[in-house]
Amino acid sequence: MILPDGLMIQGTTSDAGKSITVAGLCRLLHRRGMSVAPFKPQNMALNSAVTAEGGEIGRAQALQAFACDLAPHTDFNPVLLKPSSDQRSQVIIHGQVVSELEAQTFGSIKALAFDRVLESYRRLQQQYDVVLIEGAGSPAEINLRARDIANMGFAEAVNCPVVLISDIDRGGVFAHLVGTHDLLSPSEQNRIKGFIINKFRGSLDLLQSGLDWLETYRNKPVFGVLPYLPHLKLDAEDAIQVDEQDHRGNIEIKVPVLSRISNHTDFDPLRWHPKVNLTFVPPGSSLGKADLIIIPGSKNVRAELTLFRQQGWDHDLQRHLRFGGKVLGICGGYQMLGRSVSDPMGVESTAGSSEGLNLLPIDTELRPNKQLKQITGTFSLGTMHGKITGYEIHCGVSTHQEPLKSFSQLNDQFGDHYPDGAVSDCQQIFGTYIHGLFEHPEFLSSLLQWVSGERVQSINWNQIRMQELDRLADCFEEHLNIDALLKLSMDQES
Repeated sequence: MILPDGLMIQGTTSDAGKSITVAGLCRLLHRRGMSVAPFKPQNMALNSAVTAEGGEIGRAQALQAFACDLAPHTDFNPVLLKPSSDQRSQVIIHGQVVSELEAQTFGSIKALAFDRVLESYRRLQQQYDVVLIEGAGSPAEINLRARDIANMGFAEAVNCPVVLISDIDRGGVFAHLVGTHDLLSPSEQNRIKGFIINKFRGSLDLLQSGLDWLETYRNKPVFGVLPYLPHLKLDAEDAIQVDEQDHRGNIEIKVPVLSRISNHTDFDPLRWHPKVNLTFVPPGSSLGKADLIIIPGSKNVRAELTLFRQQGWDHDLQRHLRFGGKVLGICGGYQMLGRSVSDPMGVESTAGSSEGLNLLPIDTELRPNKQLKQITGTFSLGTMHGKITGYEIHCGVSTHQEPLKSFSQLNDQFGDHYPDGAVSDCQQIFGTYIHGLFEHPEFLSSLLQWVSGERVQSINWNQIRMQELDRLADCFEEHLNIDALLKLSMDQES
């Protein structure tokens, strides 16, 4: 079956379910034997992944690629914006940093990137039977309409049909759907071919009168009502999910929520491990008692050092270490554990230098050229050794003047071999540039043993991720009118 057009999923709000819906449909169509690929014209997120060619894309598109049994590719997300402050974003096009945009010049993104977006989409159309397209935020943002490349601006340019999704769990689902529809231009309204309602709880009979009204009022079908799926263990696009963990293991792990925390999906295998109780600690709260404190990555490391001290977390960390606790820093968190972080060219913020937490004997300099690598290698942690896999995304280069025990020995996809990270002499602290560490079962088991002193059974996170994608696809098979959606995407008149 050849599907010549893309099908675009747009949402009434951020976090309405666009990313998960595209992932589930990708998995469903792939299981039906179709050649399918995900696509998001423009993403704004601090969770990202590295492609085999050394590019960077949104984490959600990497998950969607996984659902299609594809390796992540920069064409799946040609434009990625990574905010370093409320007024500034790094612009990544086809996987590489090309610019920094201030808020007042954000309108230039269309001129800067839209041709590249269309290039990627056309390449995917030539390679796959169907391209499932994810919008960004809401298409009804009046102030962004003239320079939109992520929602209707893209859909109008490529003439693709749109399905609008809304999250009923937020409340006001009919107002969201009708209000969003009515704020669009006549041609954009015509492009919306129907609706999906997400995260419904309870008996569908109680919703039926509203569905009938919506279909009559707008003369467009509801393609399905998706039930709320509890404990869905899939990568979040950006927002931290803190309300899903349904267990309290005996290994206490705390993660301070930095202002520009990045790749917090690193912690999903820990968050869902039955022996772990992982807590994201927001500003205003103490890190408190823990077996392990993990300092995550960030898009603005020097600003995070200021925040860390303002919150008193540096004192919490020292008290934690005095009582024998363990500390791990990942990427920006690793840099923070060192003696200094300098940014002479203003890569992440204003140029300058900041004192680190002085827990590892390294100094970091931020440089414009970002390191984007997929890695394999071996690690050494206390008496434990083993294999690791993961990826690197960082601008900093960390050096040391005195002998240093490395955490790992790595090989990247370009054939380079090098040491990574550092382990303290006291064996309580280590840091690394590697993201995705906990997805490797051997390392996850070793880490938890290092923390608890007990042998802990591991979990295979990639296997769990695929099981969850199949669970999602099964749900869509049952609750969505897939044949109608396929017919829609085949309609040359859309």
